[in-house]
Amino acid sequence: MRWLTFTLFGLLLLLQYPLWLGRGGWLKVWDTRQQVVRQQQTDDALAARNAAMDAEVLDLKQGVRAIEARARTELGMVRKDEIFFQILHAPPAEQIVPSPANPAASEPSHGIAR
Repeated sequence: MRWLTFTLFGLLLLLQYPLWLGRGGWLKVWDTRQQVVRQQQTDDALAARNAAMDAEVLDLKQGVRAIEARARTELGMVRKDEIFFQILHAPPAEQIVPSPANPAASEPSHGIAR
């Protein structure tokens, strides 16, 4: 009787192997589903990027304002009747290093004329 039980249990294990670890088993199906989900996320991100690029191309083809805005921001261009002001931000006080125009003037004179 024991022998029959072990034989049937062994056959059950042999039948379960292809279901779990075989070529079309549950582990492969689960892994394939995960790959499909990752690929769909990548495709969605690329579709959004493509939609933004299509909108930009359409805007550049039809509108002069988009070309003008791009020329202003990327190339620094201005119209003939405009005045361009550039505002530079001063660095923080810790980063300012004094550099005297005349290095001899920065040395202390001890009352001795040279």
